[in-house]
Amino acid sequence: MQPQNPEPKIGFTRFAELWNGRLAMVGFLTAVAVEMATGQGILGQLGIM
Repeated sequence: MQPQNPEPKIGFTRFAELWNGRLAMVGFLTAVAVEMATGQGILGQLGIM
């Protein structure tokens, strides 16, 4: 029998990567919705362009 190693609490774990991907999708869709509502991209809203 091999000893079972506990899953690390920090770093690139499956749990962390799933939540990172989900939150990235929410952020992207929010950025698209705001751009459609205002007619300006994020750089235009920040006054950079």
